[in-house]
Amino acid sequence: MAINPTSPRTLSPHLDWAICDRARLARDRAFDGLFFSGVRSTRIYCRPVCPVHPARSENVAFYPTAAAAERAGFRPCLRCRPEAAPGSPAWAGTATTVARAMRMIDKGYLDRRSVAELAAALGVGPRHLLRLFLRHTGATPSEIAATKRVQKAKRLIDETTMPLAEIAFAAGFGSVRRFNDSLLSTYKRTPSSFRRARKMQQRSADISPKG
Repeated sequence: MAINPTSPRTLSPHLDWAICDRARLARDRAFDGLFFSGVRSTRIYCRPVCPVHPARSENVAFYPTAAAAERAGFRPCLRCRPEAAPGSPAWAGTATTVARAMRMIDKGYLDRRSVAELAAALGVGPRHLLRLFLRHTGATPSEIAATKRVQKAKRLIDETTMPLAEIAFAAGFGSVRRFNDSLLSTYKRTPSSFRRARKMQQRSADISPKG
């Protein structure tokens, strides 16, 4: 659930709005990975350590996961790269079932199986699992899995020289088309545009004066 200055100032059992806002304004690295800030004026969400000049507090909403921010209509910041956020997520320790489910999703469970199968493996009903996820992560299991696939793909694009088609399957997408569509939907840019931008940056670094 989004948190704003006019709502009850709670984000999770461990964080509240005022704490998140102070951490964001201070770029406190201790909070990196614990929450994400959505800026309403730009519709972009960021890590607490984003180097961009901080938005006014009244324009910011906080989310416990990247998937929750995307569910609310924000897209990832290209400066602070939310997909690279470290640290313990806000849901850790809040619900054993959710923590187990998140570990299974991290390992690609929903790349191969359904949410109903995930719920059965956890010994709960699909509706109960959905309620737990919305309460603790602000997003559904499917949305969490989709965000993780896109995040893994973006990291591989930025940090490796793997061909894009290989990245699509390594990140858990069932097809290259789905990979392309998902990154376009999330970033409003194609996977190939990121790779081209990276190559241009490398060329600029190679030809820039040394010393």
